[in-house]
Amino acid sequence: MSTTSDASPDENPPAGSPDASPPAAQTATDAPPTSAAPAKSGGADGRTRSGWWPLLTRLHFYAGILVAPFLLVAALTGLAYTAVPQLDQLVYGDQLRVERVGDEPRPLTEQIVAARTAHPEGVIASVVPPDEPDHTTKVVLSVPELAEQDKQRTVYVDPYTAEVRGALTTWFGSTPLATWLDDLHRHLHLGETGRLYSELAASWLWVLVLGGLLLWFGRRRTYAGGSKRNTVLPERGARGVRRSRGFHAVTGVWISVGLLALSVTGLTWSTHAGERITDLRTSLSAYAPELETTASAGTGSSGHDHSGGESTGEDATEGGLPEGLSIDRILDKARAAGLDGPVEISTPADDKSTWTVAQTDGLWPVHKDQAAIDPHSGEVTSRVDWADHPTLAKLSTLGVAAHMGTLFGLANQIVLAVIALGLTVGIVLGYRTWWQRRPTRADRRAWVGRPPARGTWRKLPWPALAVVVPLTIAVGWAVPLLGWSLLGFLVLDGALGLIQRQRATRSTAGA
Repeated sequence: MSTTSDASPDENPPAGSPDASPPAAQTATDAPPTSAAPAKSGGADGRTRSGWWPLLTRLHFYAGILVAPFLLVAALTGLAYTAVPQLDQLVYGDQLRVERVGDEPRPLTEQIVAARTAHPEGVIASVVPPDEPDHTTKVVLSVPELAEQDKQRTVYVDPYTAEVRGALTTWFGSTPLATWLDDLHRHLHLGETGRLYSELAASWLWVLVLGGLLLWFGRRRTYAGGSKRNTVLPERGARGVRRSRGFHAVTGVWISVGLLALSVTGLTWSTHAGERITDLRTSLSAYAPELETTASAGTGSSGHDHSGGESTGEDATEGGLPEGLSIDRILDKARAAGLDGPVEISTPADDKSTWTVAQTDGLWPVHKDQAAIDPHSGEVTSRVDWADHPTLAKLSTLGVAAHMGTLFGLANQIVLAVIALGLTVGIVLGYRTWWQRRPTRADRRAWVGRPPARGTWRKLPWPALAVVVPLTIAVGWAVPLLGWSLLGFLVLDGALGLIQRQRATRSTAGA
C-alpha cells in the first residue's frame, strides 16, 4: 500500500497510544479523571504498544524506500499487459479474425489439411476450433527448433473457406506481442536472473500493504481528523505533507485487497517462493487430478510420427493426423459427453495414447472439464471435471486467471489497470511525502526527511520478541527473497550504525 513511513520520528504518535497527548481542543474538564492512567501504567501493554509502533514505522519506511522501484516497474509493465486482448486484435487481426462469417464451417479435417499444406514442418500438437463465429481455427504445430524454447507454431485457418490466414510463433497460446509483454513483466527480458526483480516485488508487497494499513488506521484519529470518512477519502483542506500522506494512504486502502491478491498469486510463479508453494501444494494434494490418457488395449498404430522431425508430403496431404476416427468425430464425441464451449483438442502422444479434449473457457464461471477419447472406438476412457479439482487447486486456477486479467473479461482488465495506476500513484506520493518531510531550516537542511531511529526492536517486551524472531525466520524461509533481503538490510544497517557510533565516540573523545 504505502512506500514510506507515515510520519517522521519527531511527529506525534497515534491517538490512544501511551505517548499521545490530548488533542489541542480538549480541555481538562472534557477528559475523564483517569484518562492518563493507561499511559502511566508502564505495564507490558504499554511497552508493547509503544514498541510496536516505531518498529512498524521503520520497517514500512525502509521497505518502501528500497522496494518501491521494483514495484513501480512491476506496476507499469503489468499495466501494459492488461491491454493484451485489445492489442492482439489490433496487431494480429488478420490472423485471429475472418474476413466474412459464412453459413457453415468446413470440417476440421479439411482445415487441418490446408494448414499442413502451407506448413508441413513439425507435427500437429493440438487444434483449437473457433470460439466465436468471426474467429479463425488454430492448428498448433510442434516444431523442434521452437520446442527448445517452449514455443510452437500456430497456423490460423478461416473455418468457412479453409484459407490459411497466417502463422505465428506462440507460447502456450500467447501471440508474440503477448509473450513479449509477459516476459517484460516477469523478468524484463533478462531470463532467470531478471525474475528476481518480480519475486522481490511480490515478496515485499504484502508486507508493505499490511504495514501501511496498520499505520494508517492506527493514526486515523491523529492524522485523519478523527473522522471515519477521512480514513477512506482524502481529508478536506489538508495541505503539504499531510495532503500527500493522506492521498498516499487512502489510495493504498482502496487497492489493498487487489495488491494482496497480486502478491500471493505472483509468488506462485516465482522461482524460490514458488518452490515452497509447490511443495506445500503437493503435501496437501492441492493439484487437479491427472487425466489418464492411455488408450484401451488393441489400439492400432497411429501412423503418426511424434518424433518432432519433418513431416512427409503424404502426411501433409492427409493432415498428419493419427489413424482411426477423424478429428471431427472426436469433437462430436466430446460434445456428446458434455464438453461444450471453447475447447482444445490435443492429438495422441503415441500409438498407445488417446485424444484429449479440454474445455478452455476461463471466464467466470469457468469451464475446465477434460476427457480422454479412444482414437478408434470413440469411447471416453477417462474424465476429469472441474468439480473434481480440490478447493486449493480451484483457488489457484482462479487466482492466476484473475492475475492475468481473464477471469472476468474486460471488467477484470479494468480492475487490474486501476490497481496498477493506484500503485504507481501511491509510490510517487510516498516519495513525495518523504521529500516534503525534509528539514528546511538553514542549520539542518537536507534533501529528504529523516529516517526512523535505529534500535526500535529494543522497545518490545521479551515475550513479543520471543514470537517475532521465530515468526520472522519462518516467513523468511517460506519467502526466501524476503528473508535474504531483510537479512542483508539488517547487516548493512547494523554496520552503518556501528560506524556512526564509533565516529561519535571519537568526536566526543576529541572534544
